[in-house]
Amino acid sequence: MTDNTPLLFRTRKPVVINPTPSYSKVYDPTMSNPIKEFMDVFPVIAEELLAHLRSLNIPQNAIEWFDRSMRYNVLGGKMNRGLTVAETLRILKRGEPLSEEEIFKANLLGWCIEWLQAFFLVSDDIMDDSKTRRGQPCWFRVEGVGNIAINDAFILESAIYFFLKKHFRKDSYYVDLIELFHETTYQTELGQLLDLITAPEDNVDLNKFSIEKHSFIVIYKTAYYSFYLPVALAMHMAGVKDEAAFKQAEAILLPLGEYFQVQDDYLDCYGNPETIGKIGTDIEDNKCSWLINQALDIASAEQRKILDENYGKRNEANVKAVKEVYVELGIEGRFKAYEEESYVRINALIEKVDHPLLSQDVFTSFMKRIYKRTK
Repeated sequence: MTDNTPLLFRTRKPVVINPTPSYSKVYDPTMSNPIKEFMDVFPVIAEELLAHLRSLNIPQNAIEWFDRSMRYNVLGGKMNRGLTVAETLRILKRGEPLSEEEIFKANLLGWCIEWLQAFFLVSDDIMDDSKTRRGQPCWFRVEGVGNIAINDAFILESAIYFFLKKHFRKDSYYVDLIELFHETTYQTELGQLLDLITAPEDNVDLNKFSIEKHSFIVIYKTAYYSFYLPVALAMHMAGVKDEAAFKQAEAILLPLGEYFQVQDDYLDCYGNPETIGKIGTDIEDNKCSWLINQALDIASAEQRKILDENYGKRNEANVKAVKEVYVELGIEGRFKAYEEESYVRINALIEKVDHPLLSQDVFTSFMKRIYKRTK
């Protein structure tokens, strides 16, 4: 017999419910398992959201839809952003053991970043008409979803403030957390705006591109939420109030984020799709990427003509023509030189960290994770 149930619900996994933490145990940070601690928080907060929906008497099919959307879009990433909050808090505590409450709350803030990331990715995939994300079809391409994914993205974002209110409302830094998430979302959306108007898919004009525009886009679209946000959240939890400490952290984390995004641009063209979990489409999508800007900066008149005629087109032959120009110009070698220069430059910034409320280890941990990454 044919199963006529939509694919969206046939693949749904049941919710696993863990008891709410008692916050009574004190963990030894040298003995803890950060990934397990992080993952253990997800079923707790997922059930909190579903319980809230049930309390509103929302029909079961809507609850199942949300459950599936949440799991499909929040889970499955590398989780580096989310894991960074608790890691940074431990570093800032300088060896002082974290209580179970601190571990839970730090990881909860990490999951809030993962929810924010899910909101951005669902939206971005629709705007870019992307095909895959994290090794599976983009959410809007799943059978039965379509443009409902737009509203799903809004719900994913709103869940962040549900978590913050439930778990941080009585903390002195509650307003700081809300403002930080709002500001970071705004910054990211400004970066996305410039990205979209600089490189619309239906109007390819490479004259709009520049290395300066690319820098603004990646700092605002990626660096703030991927690098500054998790560290700033941990700093608030650690009781840091001095604005100078946040400014010094920002001065290092934004260049780190820019370097990370340039790596992403490189991997989109030269990475293994099975490793990075998506098929690179920056050339087809007319993206203002680091690679095309480097090419435009050094291309001959003939090479520029080839780029103008082929960039932003979805035909395989056009993509191949652009990549051939990249080879002629040695763009891959330019990236490797950029990577080494960035490594030296950012490490020099890290060595200058002298604020008593910060630690160089906060920043070196980022560098260790991303230097010469392949995914």
